Amino acid sequence: MTAVEGIVDAHHHLWDLSVRDQDWITGERLAPLRRDFSLADLEPEAKAAGVTATVLVQTVTVAEETPEFLAMAAGSDLVAGVVGWTDLTDPAVADRLAALRELPGGELLVGIRHQVQGEPDPEWLLRPDVLRGLRAVADADLVYDLVVLASQLPAATRAAALLPGLVFVLDHLGKPPIAARGTQPWARDLRALAALPNTVCKLSGMVTEADWDTWTTADLAPYAATAIGAFGPARLMFGSDWPVCRLAAGYAEVVDSARALTAGLNEAERREVFSGTARRVYGL
Repeated sequence: MTAVEGIVDAHHHLWDLSVRDQDWITGERLAPLRRDFSLADLEPEAKAAGVTATVLVQTVTVAEETPEFLAMAAGSDLVAGVVGWTDLTDPAVADRLAALRELPGGELLVGIRHQVQGEPDPEWLLRPDVLRGLRAVADADLVYDLVVLASQLPAATRAAALLPGLVFVLDHLGKPPIAARGTQPWARDLRALAALPNTVCKLSGMVTEADWDTWTTADLAPYAATAIGAFGPARLMFGSDWPVCRLAAGYAEVVDSARALTAGLNEAERREVFSGTARRVYGL
């Protein structure tokens, strides 16, 4: 296939454990992530893979992280946008978003995300205070990144239907059960979300939903094909999920796998997945 020029990596993380702990990195399996991951670590890997712009995504529900990310992005030639965090249930959420915009790098704030996957309430997204916060995100002309478990997709769909003015970007295909080789009810629920025009999906996070030690691109193919069929290339964007992907694959492996998974698309469609959709949706 023709090489895709100027890839946008629409999903990666960074952290410095001397600044704050990443309390989700627990246990022996996640031990490889218990170190700092900086822009200096990412830049050579991204450059080697043909990535020219990235979106830096929040990792913890700590208010101080987003201003740090915005300042980092402002000083970077690589990071073109930040998906940050703010408390959606705060009655002053609109003011909080406006204040973030006034910070150094504030113009690079493109979206908001919350760790919905960790919320015990399966319908957290449908709480009145959360819906009010999501409306504020829409009013601020930002998008909302959905990090949910497959079982939370129905609630995400209902939230997206209630807020047609807000673009919802689904991270990691909604975490399908790739390691277990299951497809239902994930595929049904993904298609229901994709039926709403204000939804987009990231072709990301698949290698860590597969068997970390034995995965192959063929294992990922049915899930990628379902997402491509449901959303179409114009509502699909590539993301590496670096450095979390390193649990199962290196940066180059993830990019190469994504290229293989989209080999059946034409050149214009691949440009959408690897650049156009992210630039358009996030306003990069």
